[in-house]
Amino acid sequence: MAELLRAASTSCLAGLEEELTCSVCLCLFESPVTTPCGHNFCLPCLEMTWGDGASSFSCPQCRSAFDSRPELKKNTVLCKVVEQLQATQGSNEEEEEVEGKGWGGSRPPRVACDSCLAAEAAKTCLTCMASFCQEHLKPHLDSPAFQGHHLCPPMKDLQQRKCPAHNKLLEFYCKEHTASICCICLVKHKMCTAVPMQEAKGGKESQLKNRLTELYTLNEKASQSLDQVRVQQKQISEIAARKMDLLRAEFQEMIALIKEEEKAAMSKVVAEEKRVQDKFDYVYTILGRKKKEIQGERDQIEMVLTEDDDITFLKKAAKLRQSSIKDVFIPRIDLDQNLIHTVYQKTFGIKETVKQLVAQSQEKKTEGNIPWKPKPISSTVQPGKNPSTQPAKKNTLSNASKDSSKSSQESNAEDAANTKQRRRPAKRTPSPSQRTRSSSRPQPGTPVGSLESFLTKSREELLEFATRFTLDYHSAHNKVILTEQNTKMSVSDAPRNYPPHPQRFMYCSQVQAFQCFKRGIHYWEVELERNNFCGVGICYGSMARQGAESRLGRNSSSWCIEWFNARISAWHNDIEKCLPNTKVKKIGVLLNYEGGFVIFFGVGEKINVLYKFKAQFTEALYPAFWVFSSGTTISLCQLN
Repeated sequence: MAELLRAASTSCLAGLEEELTCSVCLCLFESPVTTPCGHNFCLPCLEMTWGDGASSFSCPQCRSAFDSRPELKKNTVLCKVVEQLQATQGSNEEEEEVEGKGWGGSRPPRVACDSCLAAEAAKTCLTCMASFCQEHLKPHLDSPAFQGHHLCPPMKDLQQRKCPAHNKLLEFYCKEHTASICCICLVKHKMCTAVPMQEAKGGKESQLKNRLTELYTLNEKASQSLDQVRVQQKQISEIAARKMDLLRAEFQEMIALIKEEEKAAMSKVVAEEKRVQDKFDYVYTILGRKKKEIQGERDQIEMVLTEDDDITFLKKAAKLRQSSIKDVFIPRIDLDQNLIHTVYQKTFGIKETVKQLVAQSQEKKTEGNIPWKPKPISSTVQPGKNPSTQPAKKNTLSNASKDSSKSSQESNAEDAANTKQRRRPAKRTPSPSQRTRSSSRPQPGTPVGSLESFLTKSREELLEFATRFTLDYHSAHNKVILTEQNTKMSVSDAPRNYPPHPQRFMYCSQVQAFQCFKRGIHYWEVELERNNFCGVGICYGSMARQGAESRLGRNSSSWCIEWFNARISAWHNDIEKCLPNTKVKKIGVLLNYEGGFVIFFGVGEKINVLYKFKAQFTEALYPAFWVFSSGTTISLCQLN
């Protein structure tokens, strides 16, 4: 039973021999210690690796770098396991020595004498192809007849050293066929390069040693390259962290400015509301006094009317108030609409500015971005080629390290410059839509055209005010499909699952333009396809987004013409005006903000007026559209 337990423990420890081997000296641990990264080494090996004058310290196995030299402590548990394994191996070796001393033991000797088959062989004769003990070896040592025989240490695999075809000793090596051959085989391999076995072994050993030296050099360079890449990666992370801190500070400053502006706007509205509420409180107090006065006089009259005596009745009646009480008057009290409108227009202007800047950055974010693809790296070096003969590849990573440090310095300088210039206002480049709007605005001193003058203009004259815009994805109803870079809309039977947005229409399948018009004269055209259920118009940005009143023309904030089957009508403030039927597929819209009118044209071989609205516009206007029927599309025409 004890032998079974000992055998089991020995097999378990033998399986751990590889784990108990130091990766530096490749021997069992001697005074094992553990590094902070969790790997174990011999204490003398670590002290020799790091040395006394080392400036950096890293794990020899995983290359983890340490800021300072770690304090090493002896791993007592691992030390006991190593001692137990060494004791087990020592006992096994002693048993093998005792058992192998004589032939009478339980195990036969390593190589037996081929003559007596009892004693252990002392030498093997490669000429006789047999092994002999010390007694039977005497003829080879004493007789001159055996002086030419080749003796060597005892060999077990004599049969494997014979040629299977000729039963001769394999003495040569064919380089072309990479096979061992005998002296008779040389006839067949006379066209090949055959060398003696020892010479072939020496040449192969020299080649493998050179290859091993190259691999050691490549391994060291790979380790250095890994350290350099890790340093560069850390530098990039630090640079990105600094950039994010700068961006976070900028956005926090913008948020603070917007919140301050919001607080100022809200305080103005609250102050206006308090002023109006104070007036209401004053009027309420005056009306309460008047009501109390009326109630008192009514009570006095009722008391006098209850008097039965005539003389007393007349006396009391004479004392009553003879003057009549004035009728109740409620003064008109309202918020200062000019103040409210000014605050709203300022807020709206801030929103539009931010919206245009964000849209402009989204348009330019894909410019100059080249997709990066990793290049294949060949880590195999052909035998016989020295890596030092490739100078272009030798300093690649060192140059990359220099470039990384250089880029880090440049980044630090850039961060400092950005910090100094954070509060400098940047020059804004006008977007294409802004340039179009500015070109369509009347020049100073030019009188705004009247409604009558535009009713008689030709299409070529109207194209002088041509404006381009796109449809706003955030305002599109869940069933509206936008295509062709948001210049074409249609309707889908299934919802599109758009993300929620305050500007999104929720009741009717509508969408408004991304750009708005707050001044000037603008003209655009849209092309209709299967226009049996659709509408074209304009609206305020503050128009309702939910409910029946959010449909174009069903409120005071929008103007449109729509096609409902064969009927064409104009809508504003939920009032319908029927229009004569037309078969045109292209609609032109002219907006004169200062002039206070919008005209809808039917564009065909000749242009004709469909309908016109006159209004005093007080907010920014957006082109707006709605589509109900499947298959109906509205496309924005790109006018020159």
